Amino acid sequence: MLTGSLTSLLSISAMASEKGVAFKRTSPEFYELRIYTLKNEAQQKLIEDYFQNAAIPALNKLGSKHIGVFTELKPEGQSKLYVIIPFSSVKDFMNVTEKLDKDEAYMQSGASYLNAPATSPAYERIQSSFMKAFDAMPKLEVPENKPRIFELRRYESASESAGKKKIDMFNNVGEIAIFKRVGLTPVFFGETIIGEMRPNLTYLLTFDNMEEHDKNWKQFGSDAEWVKIKATPGYEDAKIVSRITRTFLVPASCSQI
Repeated sequence: MLTGSLTSLLSISAMASEKGVAFKRTSPEFYELRIYTLKNEAQQKLIEDYFQNAAIPALNKLGSKHIGVFTELKPEGQSKLYVIIPFSSVKDFMNVTEKLDKDEAYMQSGASYLNAPATSPAYERIQSSFMKAFDAMPKLEVPENKPRIFELRRYESASESAGKKKIDMFNNVGEIAIFKRVGLTPVFFGETIIGEMRPNLTYLLTFDNMEEHDKNWKQFGSDAEWVKIKATPGYEDAKIVSRITRTFLVPASCSQI
């Protein structure tokens, strides 16, 4: 897990606590996004079983609710696994490994994954990033439990100031409200604090199907309010977004999203 580089964030939280600052219940939560690169279906099954039988029950008990586990909708070869784990605070994230190590039920249920030998590893590699939720959407919103697809989007920016400008469009200029109005249903928005391809923001949308996806994105693109916002000096995408990556996902059977 990405603990070492988060010491400064934890220190800020601790200092605020010592000074008697009361954090509101609406304080943004944090997310770990894991991407498992796999070699075969046996690895995929092992990891899905690990989350279903060990990780999700243990993390739920520690306060991390609504854990999402996804496979690619149309993988090129063996699907990767995408996992989103919410945390209420940086401290919760930093303490989770130690707490899981002391959970006997977790260690026993997850033994096949946790102790997989080098000759038969559980995965090829884990790519992990740590994100802070946007102020305008501080908590993950779980969609209705029914068949659906998800779109994971990452917006990279050429500089930190440009990245902050794009986040401002969501937080303070109304882009999230437009999303919701036209049917681009968000699950979470996160600013990547640690991870690859920074500066970037990442968010997850959900749709009933690809037809709804295409229709609602088209409606967003022609929305009068959005057309006005994106033409505002300083907010043009060409100036604040350098690359967009999107991945279509479907929930695994163990997913809580």
